[in-house]
Amino acid sequence: MEHQLEMMGRLFEPSKRPELLHPLVLAYIGDGVYEVFVRQHLLSRKNHKPHHLQKEAVKYVSAKAQAKALEKLMPSLTEPEQEFVRRGRNAKSGTIPKNASVAEYRHSTAFECLIGYLYCTKQYSRLQDIILRVIQEED
Repeated sequence: MEHQLEMMGRLFEPSKRPELLHPLVLAYIGDGVYEVFVRQHLLSRKNHKPHHLQKEAVKYVSAKAQAKALEKLMPSLTEPEQEFVRRGRNAKSGTIPKNASVAEYRHSTAFECLIGYLYCTKQYSRLQDIILRVIQEED
């Protein structure tokens, strides 16, 4: 998976340095990257019925699940990673969460911002480590 991420990262470089991207832009790409990891993980299991796959994916990608994952990750994050988590948490999206509290939604955005930051800065090994920890924790 790391090699695939590296290939994609080289094909489509961000128009700005990742540090200059708005936290919601990092969360946007982070959401997609995390979703691909989760889907790949679910395909590695046995039940491939579409309804089952979607139901299982929600256990990982819901705002509540991501907020919970971030809470567990926080002590192990580096200072730069924590800074991007703060930026993501404090970003005003203007969206009203449907199935989560405002706090859970903000922490979910922070988690996605972290994933986006790691992806855009090409820290693929660290990205993979963090996502695997989250997935294994949920399993």
